Amino acid sequence: MDSSKEIELLKKALERQKKARQQAEKILEQKSTELYETAQRLKEANGKLENLLTEKVSELDGVFVNIIDPYVVMDLQANVIKMNTSAKDFLGYDNTKEDVNLTGLVHKKYLQYTAESFKYLLEVGTLKNYRAKINVKNGDEKWIEINSSLIYNTKQEPIGAQGIIRDITQEMEIKELLAQQRKQLDVIVENSPLGIVLSVGGEIIKANTTFTELLGYSESELKTMKLDDFSKEEESSGSEDVVQQMQEGKTDKAVVIKRYFKKGGGCLVAKTSVSAVRGGDGKLKYLLAMIEDITREREAEERLRYEREKYANIIANMNLGLVEVDTDDVIQLVNQSFCNMSGFKEEELLGKKGTEMLRVQNKNVLEHEDEKRMRGEPDSYELEVIDKSGKKKHWLVSGAPRYDNNKKLIGSVGIHLDVTKQKLLELQKEQLVKELEQSNQGLQEYAHIVSHDLKSPLRSISALATWIQDDYKDVLDEAGQQNLTLMQEKVASMDKLIQGILEYSTANNSELDNSSVDLNEVVENIKESIFIPEHVSLVVPKVLPTIVADSTKMHQLFQNILSNAVVHIEKEVGLVEVLYVENTTHWQFSIKDNGVGIPKEYHKKIFEIFQSIGANERSTGIGLSIVKKIIDRYEGEVWVESEKDMGTEFHFTIKKEPTNLNS
Repeated sequence: MDSSKEIELLKKALERQKKARQQAEKILEQKSTELYETAQRLKEANGKLENLLTEKVSELDGVFVNIIDPYVVMDLQANVIKMNTSAKDFLGYDNTKEDVNLTGLVHKKYLQYTAESFKYLLEVGTLKNYRAKINVKNGDEKWIEINSSLIYNTKQEPIGAQGIIRDITQEMEIKELLAQQRKQLDVIVENSPLGIVLSVGGEIIKANTTFTELLGYSESELKTMKLDDFSKEEESSGSEDVVQQMQEGKTDKAVVIKRYFKKGGGCLVAKTSVSAVRGGDGKLKYLLAMIEDITREREAEERLRYEREKYANIIANMNLGLVEVDTDDVIQLVNQSFCNMSGFKEEELLGKKGTEMLRVQNKNVLEHEDEKRMRGEPDSYELEVIDKSGKKKHWLVSGAPRYDNNKKLIGSVGIHLDVTKQKLLELQKEQLVKELEQSNQGLQEYAHIVSHDLKSPLRSISALATWIQDDYKDVLDEAGQQNLTLMQEKVASMDKLIQGILEYSTANNSELDNSSVDLNEVVENIKESIFIPEHVSLVVPKVLPTIVADSTKMHQLFQNILSNAVVHIEKEVGLVEVLYVENTTHWQFSIKDNGVGIPKEYHKKIFEIFQSIGANERSTGIGLSIVKKIIDRYEGEVWVESEKDMGTEFHFTIKKEPTNLNS
């Protein structure tokens, strides 16, 4: 190719490059303009976004403050950064006034679970349905549920977490209660005294231990059987119709009487209470049967009927007034007997204060009893009231606190018995006792005076008889001397009788001088003072105890029995023994002799005054009656064991610590 052509080609190529460059510059200029315009638009958009972000942050702050549930923001160490009012109220803490770390609130049993949940939150970014128990500031334990999420910085790095707390304490308590109730129900079913069977279409799917024990089948054996295999209707109660009605939804409960056949033979008649168990759609799912021996139920019903009738008759025939008051003594309920006792009508009493309506005289007693009632203590006490007619009444009240279903004290209930007549009788009795004491005192003084007045002429008669016998011993014949001797004996007998009457009259009235009394010394003194025939021996085989008693009374007691014993022995060798045994409350003494004995018909009579056996001139018939009075005073008993010609045993007891010695 020649040079001119090459040049031409180069020019053309250069021209094309110039055009291309101009085109590129034009495009570049256009793109620059577009970039500038885009940058301006982005700048405007960023401004709008910043404004929008500010608005949203303000809105979020408003939402944060107004969230109903507790809302908390914390750092990754569980330190609270921010919390709304609900959170402050619920937890009891305020992060603006004190440092709050949420981990420190978690119950110790849930610390491990909390650590694992926080780890999951960091890995996943969200945590739902975290449930645990925490301790709030006032010490209460609360169940909470938290849904939370992580908070990130601009580099998408987690810097904290936020979460909403929901108080589920009541829900958890209900769940726990339901779980306990389920366990209790299982225990009740398994340990119920009634046989319980769950069936579907006549086939048994569950039976409790009581039912298996009733029939002798195991539960696995029952599950292979149908109810009709071992039971049939006992009475015409239409059990098949009942099942049909339950399937149709016409009834849910029924009671039928059926006969159940045991595995080992025999059968039982039982009342079967059938209940329908339905699903959510209302269709029959199961039949629940509760089986009870009809014999036990009928016996229980008969006993209950009898008890109801008995107590209804008792209440109907008892003059008992019933009244209920609240804690302010305002009457809430009265029965007719109380109205009759108080003289008021029911409408006059209801809503009124009891103490004001009845004008209680001994209000201090009522105030004391009200205090006890507030502490939940029942008690019985006596009230003096003025009824509607103005009469003073004495009521015996048995009061008890009254509670509502939440065991909160809401008042008291009282049963009132009108004891006005009894009270008047008591007052009359006290007056009679006082008059009797005065009378006894007078009689005692009279007995002393009479004994003195009677003994004085007796002594004169005795002296005159002695003088006559001495002065006229040479004049009087043998018959006269014998008559004077008999006169002396009669005077001595009369003197002894007067002394016995005096001792009998003072046996219960004289005040006792109690001290330690050695009964061995008492018996020895008696042996020296009474007449003991030569053929009779008075022995004490075992040393007698020393007791606390009145020495004079013990001397009277033993002497009267011993003196009777030693003079009524006709055998050649007479024996009188003094024995004793000790128990927890009494001393028991026995005086045995081998004398003539006492016929059974006289065993009680001999302890009555002026009663003696035979024609013994020495007996006044008073000694054993004195014995009875002394023993009564020492709260003991006296009795005799004897048969004619078989000897006699006198037994008597003396209380170690008598309570009415000087009464």
